[in-house]
Order: sequence, then C-alpha cells, then structure tokens
Amino acid sequence: MSDDARLRIAEIFASVQGEGSWVGIPSVFVRVSGCNLRCAWCDTPYASWRPEGPVMPVGEILERVIATGIDHVVLTGGEPMLFGGVETLAEECHRLGKTITIETAGTIYRELPCDLMSISPKLANSTPQDEAWRERHESTRLQIDVLQRLIDRYRYQLKFVVGPNVEADLVEIEGLLSRLRGVVPQRVLLMPEGTDAETLHRRARALVGPVMRRNWRLTTRLHIDLFGNTKGT
Repeated sequence: MSDDARLRIAEIFASVQGEGSWVGIPSVFVRVSGCNLRCAWCDTPYASWRPEGPVMPVGEILERVIATGIDHVVLTGGEPMLFGGVETLAEECHRLGKTITIETAGTIYRELPCDLMSISPKLANSTPQDEAWRERHESTRLQIDVLQRLIDRYRYQLKFVVGPNVEADLVEIEGLLSRLRGVVPQRVLLMPEGTDAETLHRRARALVGPVMRRNWRLTTRLHIDLFGNTKGT
C-alpha cells in the first residue's frame, strides 16, 4: 500500500444500505469529500458544494473500516472516482475480503476492485441555477463513453433520480439508454428525489407504473424513512 495515498473524508459510518438493489445490507460507508458536479438537489453538500473533512491516509481509513466488523464497504461521496487514492482504498478493502460498492455519477473511469458499480447519471433536473457552476455542470454530467466503459467492465446498476416532472425525466432516461449498448432493464432503477419521507412516498407512487411498464426497478431511500435526512445514517 502506498504511504502517499490519502483522501479527504467527510464521514465514515456504519448503517444499512438505503438505496439500490442491495438495500438493507449492513454497510460501512466511506464518504469522500469533493465532487466535479454541483447537483441542485444534492443532499450531501458537505461533500460537494462545501467539501469538508480531514485528509486521511488510506491506512487510517482502513483501520476505521475494519473496526466496524462489517463486510460490505460503500465508497461514496461526493465523487470518489475523482481521486487516485480510491484505487488504493478499494484494493486494500478487496485484499481484506470486503464486498465493495462504489457510488458514482459515471463521469470518470478507473480500474479498481468493485462488486457493484452503482452509477447515477445526472439528468437535467440536477443542473444548478448557480451561474458559476451551471455551464460546467451541464457540460460534465453525462459522459456516454465513460458510462459505456463502466457498464461493460463492472457489475452495475443505473440509478436515476427522478424529480416532480416525471414524464420529462422518463423521456431523458430513455434517450440516454438508447445511446448505450447492452443495458439490462432490470438494472435500471428509478429513485424519487426528496429528503423527507412524505415527499419520497408520494413521488415513489408515481413511479410504480413507469417501472412496471418498462421492466425496470423502483428504489426509495430507506435511510430517510428510518432516520430522516441526517449525517451518519
């Protein structure tokens, strides 16, 4: 392991996976601080809009992961694929026999151990009004070649955050999928946007019909139901 490998870490915590096809699995989350996007509805601004946390050696991060006694490690952010240190961290977790999920927007490709590449391509509903970031975000949020490489290389899920304008988002999702090869419908997940249980439940109900007609899947946000929109959950 490289002694130089370091990552800025917003938080490390143990909980159950709240989203996606592995929802409910006990997991230790390593949230890397820093992101190349600025989603308007981002629920972790402390890891993107306002990156925070100490810069930690990978060895120290591993010690905290091991101390939880949990076998499933989620490398999340922010955008963990921005940083070379995530390769070292993933390799060391793999060496320890951990199961690894990486949560990414799919704008950056890296070769690293991964059991589930959880890719969340950002739709137009994510584009911020902030003038300093709007153009940069819009030009960066979809990288078709990167998405295709990730899909071809890894076991994956495509998780789309759907806002209140469901029909517009569905049109955009279908347009994006038409530009990708070999996408398995059952690996396409729709997740309602929201940070409170009532909003999530209402919007999830509106997605039942669309996923059933397309043989996609629906995922909500279990951690919001259980704990609310708080850090460390």
